[in-house]
Amino acid sequence: MFSALADPARLRIVEAMKSGECAVGDIVERMDIHQSGVSRHLRILTEAGIVQMRPDGQKRLYSLRKEAFDQLEAWVAGYRRHWEARLDRFGAALERKHAAAKAASREKS
Repeated sequence: MFSALADPARLRIVEAMKSGECAVGDIVERMDIHQSGVSRHLRILTEAGIVQMRPDGQKRLYSLRKEAFDQLEAWVAGYRRHWEARLDRFGAALERKHAAAKAASREKS
């Protein structure tokens, strides 16, 4: 998933699709890429599970898959918990140091 989103053009396509379903032509109009390039990027995003395609007559409508972003959010949440715990410990250590410095200052007075 990350390698698919790492490409700036694919990330811009995902951004363009935030508002809802899009036909390839709609995406081409928003991008500075030819239709063949947009189709190639959509294929990669589809294979990565980020985008899904729904046929509608002659058109193919693409939309973002919620499940992909749920997975991404879960992955980020694990790191968020890790960093929040580390920052909480760091904050507690600063509080202890501040309290010790305050106590030492009072003892000198």
